[in-house]
Amino acid sequence: MNLTERDDKIVSEIAAHYREILRLLGEDPDREGLVKTPIRAAKAIYDITSGYRKNPVEIASQAIFEHAGSKIVIVKDIEFYSMCEHHILPFFGKVAVGYLPKGKMIGLSKLARIVECFARRLQVQERLTAQVCGILSETLPNDGVIVACEAGHLCMKMRGVEKQESSTVTYDYTGKFAHDYSLRQEFMSLIKR
Repeated sequence: MNLTERDDKIVSEIAAHYREILRLLGEDPDREGLVKTPIRAAKAIYDITSGYRKNPVEIASQAIFEHAGSKIVIVKDIEFYSMCEHHILPFFGKVAVGYLPKGKMIGLSKLARIVECFARRLQVQERLTAQVCGILSETLPNDGVIVACEAGHLCMKMRGVEKQESSTVTYDYTGKFAHDYSLRQEFMSLIKR
């Protein structure tokens, strides 16, 4: 999504709510430093949640090509930024996606776009990982898909237990990856290089 393609009506409505939140917190939304904060925050949250306005099936379907190979294809270190649906605080990290082609392959950039589509929503890491794996399993002819995600969560770092060095790792896999431990191990060793 081009950042100039925001829906101004929605952004204005969100800004009005941010203004009221500032007031409820005990701030003066008319003071110099806060006058433009509601509109800035509204634009930011609109952009951060742009995944709701994208179709992951369309993204995946735009670049599927013939491919005779059958060995694992991996794109790793796909960085992402998301917002925890429980606290509306950021979590961010990296995703690695692997798949076993079955006559077809997907354009590599589409893997990053699919991650971005699901990350740019109010989210939990477990669902993000499963959604990326699921959409690739459904739209790309394959013999298996595997997704690994590692992230730090500000809801763990700046509130609650406040554990600064904590990170969360999630995995999801289908097809041959679900039944073949050595394939999962091969994926893990390749993404750790």
